[in-house]
Amino acid sequence: MRVHRPGKSLAGAALAALTLLLPLALAVPAGAAQDPGARKAPSPARGSASMGMGVVAHDGQGAAPGGVSGLAAQTEGVDVSSHNGNVDWATLWNSGVKWAYVKATEGTYYKNTSFTQQYNGSYNVGMIRGTYHFATPDTTTGAAQADYFVNNGGGWSKDGRTLPGALDIEWNPYGATCYGKTQAGMVAWIKDFLDRYKYRTGRDAVIYTATSWWTQCTGNYGGFASANPLWIARYASDVGTLPAGWGYYTMWQYTSTGPTVGDHNHFNGDYSRVQALANG
Repeated sequence: MRVHRPGKSLAGAALAALTLLLPLALAVPAGAAQDPGARKAPSPARGSASMGMGVVAHDGQGAAPGGVSGLAAQTEGVDVSSHNGNVDWATLWNSGVKWAYVKATEGTYYKNTSFTQQYNGSYNVGMIRGTYHFATPDTTTGAAQADYFVNNGGGWSKDGRTLPGALDIEWNPYGATCYGKTQAGMVAWIKDFLDRYKYRTGRDAVIYTATSWWTQCTGNYGGFASANPLWIARYASDVGTLPAGWGYYTMWQYTSTGPTVGDHNHFNGDYSRVQALANG
């Protein structure tokens, strides 16, 4: 008669289970079990978004960004936001920077805390300057954000020194890439903003975007190209493929690591073309 030994049976089962689990345990990165959240970067604070902050992460950065091969004339510009603080405008002007865009607003909840120094400072050294709005299509309507923008620094005047407002529409730094919208829904939101901005100012706003984001989130919609100047973001030696409809860019943000302030841009034309855009 065989005697059943439960202790021996349980020990064998435990050993078998350990054998199965050991390869799985070795496959888990060190520290993951102790800190599951370590692999997820924290979202930035609302209001801290700046033009092009998602370009490197999503599109990368090519070698020698900013090449202008084959182009007749380019005029250097910069874009700034609150993270730049007080900007040394005189140094930028003396280095050849002749135009600037300053972040004015984001959503309907944030105004640039350095706006006065940046907007007035660029003007005072002689630059042609304008303002931009960082869009958050998941928070309020396009029309509401256009009103907030115009009411807080996003207006336009035909003084020869003020560029039309720019809509910064790009990767969502706070959540889903396309802000939870379908491609048709995103196009409708952008149209709502642009229509309201033109109603308030009489000018067609500039659209700042990256081709990869535009393709993913609008379905590469080409319906704005006839009226709205394109400001393309690409940190490489050329601009690459442009979004549908636009045969050329008006401005190109080519780097986020330029001198004095990081974001530097080429205007596609000489200084007289910058003046022409300002004058409408």
